Amino acid sequence: MSRIVLLVTSPRLPAGLMTAAAWDVVRAFPVLAGAESELTTAVRVTGAEVTITGTPVAALLDAAAAHGTAVWLAGPAGDESLARELGLRLAREPGLAELELMYGSWDPPGARLLDAVAVMDRLASPGGDPWKRSQTHATLAQFLLEECYEAYDAIAAGDLVALREELGDVLLQVVLHARLAEDLPDDQRWTIDDVAGGLVDKMIRRNPHVFAGAPVGTIEEITENWEQIKRTEKPRDSVLDGVALSQPALALAAKILHRVERSGLDLPTPEPSAELDPSARLGASLLGEVARARAAGLDAEAALRQATLEYAATVRAAEGDSVPPS
Repeated sequence: MSRIVLLVTSPRLPAGLMTAAAWDVVRAFPVLAGAESELTTAVRVTGAEVTITGTPVAALLDAAAAHGTAVWLAGPAGDESLARELGLRLAREPGLAELELMYGSWDPPGARLLDAVAVMDRLASPGGDPWKRSQTHATLAQFLLEECYEAYDAIAAGDLVALREELGDVLLQVVLHARLAEDLPDDQRWTIDDVAGGLVDKMIRRNPHVFAGAPVGTIEEITENWEQIKRTEKPRDSVLDGVALSQPALALAAKILHRVERSGLDLPTPEPSAELDPSARLGASLLGEVARARAAGLDAEAALRQATLEYAATVRAAEGDSVPPS
């Protein structure tokens, strides 16, 4: 019985990068496609012929009957509608041919990231979305924080479906910042590949126990090695260099206290003395509470957040109780 091979390839890989089995079949049998593409060009370069047809089902059946096998080069979307149409036709007339799905190449892990970059390029280019084209790194800063907080909320709620969506929103911010940077003057310009390349280099450099055969010790030893590598990469004048000062105040206090402890400096937190004005006295008291929380192995930011959320739930319950019956 004759056969029809639906050859599907990844549109995210260079045209012609296919398995040996795929190249064998396109060189040995008639090849048809619905439109010209980089793939049809790549196949022709090898000496094979490609016929463009607007009646794929009839053309494939005719070619398969004449040559035993006919190959269809699927378009970027996979041509699922053609596969369904062929499947129905062959189910009604099973003696016509056998239908075979062959993957000439597959999307590598992370392939949809290429789509995200392409879509953002379209949105941020002339003729795209005016709002995105009008943004700057400064105007987008608040949105990056908001999206990170929403991802944090999803983690705190244990909602992995929401987390997937919120991480997509965080990724949107990364891709948009990188696309805007492409339009900066040459001495300031960078791209998404610069972002990804810097990350890859950093991960390899800071994980020598994985990539360079360094002895694997305890988690504490690996963490200390990471910190030593960071210090080598970025010599700092202060133990506080690199602390994100825009983070919430309790988290900022905990981070600074951590840096001070790690440095070996013996600096007690200020006492909330009566000589201080009320605001400063309150600040000193809160800083002391954060220090005591750290000493007890507690996260002051998370504790306050939890207590606040519980109070919010109490408020909502009280509001519900106060609604008069209808």
